[in-house]
Amino acid sequence: MMSRQNPPELLNGNNRPPIESQAMSLPSGPLAGVKIIELSGIGPAPFAGRLLADMGAEVIAVDRKGGLPPMIDARGKKSICLDLRKPEAVEAVLKLVDKADVLIEGFRPGVTERLGLGPDVCCARNPKLVYGRMTGWGNLGLMRKWPVMI
Repeated sequence: MMSRQNPPELLNGNNRPPIESQAMSLPSGPLAGVKIIELSGIGPAPFAGRLLADMGAEVIAVDRKGGLPPMIDARGKKSICLDLRKPEAVEAVLKLVDKADVLIEGFRPGVTERLGLGPDVCCARNPKLVYGRMTGWGNLGLMRKWPVMI
């Protein structure tokens, strides 16, 4: 069995590439240059944000202050912790929305509207914004207000 090795000029004596080649590089992938705001919770939104970050998008996760600690779904994302019940926190998110390409959220129907971050408000500030919402049970029907169970 042959193993693939780095050319000798790339090795630094301990069979590792030099430090310069280990530095973080600019995002690459099909979504490089796309800015996504993720209103974090549990369920599909953090997972979708991770997949988008894996494809090169700049994902900014807005985590709940005092909420669950970021888990494996935080890979490749930037994060900010805010209490979205406070007006200054909502304004901070809206400033992020001004420069974003996409916003994704996975709250129960009506939650973002009550917070002042619904699609009408966000798209009025940034008409080019793609507002993606996902719920565990859909926006219509008897179970729409049920929390998602993991």
